[in-house]
Parts: sequence; C-alpha cells; structure tokens
Amino acid sequence: MPFNQLKKYDDFLELNHYSARDKIDTLKAIFKRDISENENFKFQGKIIRPLKKEDEIDVESLFKHLTHRSVDETDDKGKKIKKRDVFDVERSKRLHWIDPHINEKILEENIKIFSAKIRKSGKWVIRTYIYNKPKSYVLILEPQRSGKDYYFITAYYLEKKYGGAKSIKNIYRRKLDDVH
Repeated sequence: MPFNQLKKYDDFLELNHYSARDKIDTLKAIFKRDISENENFKFQGKIIRPLKKEDEIDVESLFKHLTHRSVDETDDKGKKIKKRDVFDVERSKRLHWIDPHINEKILEENIKIFSAKIRKSGKWVIRTYIYNKPKSYVLILEPQRSGKDYYFITAYYLEKKYGGAKSIKNIYRRKLDDVH
C-alpha cells in the first residue's frame, strides 16, 4: 500500500489488486497526507476546509466525495434519494492529483482557473473551478462568505457519459471576471 504514496501526477494509483478494505486504507493514507492533515492545504493563499455538516467539519463526507460516486435510489414511497455509496475507481485513482492542482504545480497552459455562479439547491452560489483540460479533470472549491477561505466541494474525472468536458465548458461560458 505505501507504494501508492510514492505515485506522482499524472500516474494513476494502483487499486485493482487490493481488497476493498486495503483500497480504502491506501486512499485514506493519501487523503490524510495531502488534505486532512496537511497544514498547508491552501489555494492561492486561502485555507481550504471541508464543508460543515450540522456545524461540525465533515472530513469523512469529503473523503466520500473524492472516492465514491452518487447514485439515485428510490425509497419504498417512490421518492428519489441520492446516495454516495458506489466506489469510483476513476476518482480514486486520481486522488493524489489534488495536491499538485491546488498548489498550481501543473503547467499553466493545461489549466483553467475560473469562478462562476451556478444554481445549487435553489440558490445561486459562486464556485471556483480548477479545470485540467488535457486530463479531463476538475476540482471544485466554494469561497466562504468571508472571502478568506474555501470549502472543498469535490474533484473528479470528467466522463463522457456524465457530460464530460461539455459540462465544464457550459459553466466556463458563464465565468466571472475574477477568481473568487
């Protein structure tokens, strides 16, 4: 498992030969190193924090966002419920890519950094995107109301069957003049 901790951008983590438990262990080690226990986890000088859930910092939900996919399920009353229970190999094998993107260590011509207003849960919110076009990879941050820090929303590989690069291009068309 420590072998994966030596991987660099743009290699993929090796996960296929691990048991389900070992996959989570190796991913959590990278998550702790690069994100949850990294005191210098900052983007453009602003601290990045996980979202709060019921006024508590929810590191476990952030880990799930970075390693699992949402699926819609229907309860016994016919109501759709989103669950994040499906392990996503494409997200997970790129987990160690977050740090070089956040620290802007990727060639500038490969990255688009922009903010845009999007509609989320009936409200307009500003989100900041770090989009790696050649690798079809995106990280999403949300500026805190204070403007001093960010919330880390998610990071994922843009798969064609879920809109791919087209989904980011649509958001990019509405980009704001400044990065928030």
